Amino acid sequence: MFRLNDIVEMKKQHPCGTNRWKVIRMGMDIRIKCEGCDHSVMIPRREFARKMKKVLVRHEGE
Repeated sequence: MFRLNDIVEMKKQHPCGTNRWKVIRMGMDIRIKCEGCDHSVMIPRREFARKMKKVLVRHEGE
């Protein structure tokens, strides 16, 4: 499972060449930001869960 501020790996690589994304907003839609070029994308939660490969870095917070 993923949480806010986690770094995740998606199944497809971003055109900038990296595959690391940071979860920056959660709700019905998930907003993720590319760690390489800072481009952000908002996708539906169900689609995100299908396209996410794994959590690379867990955010240590509350």
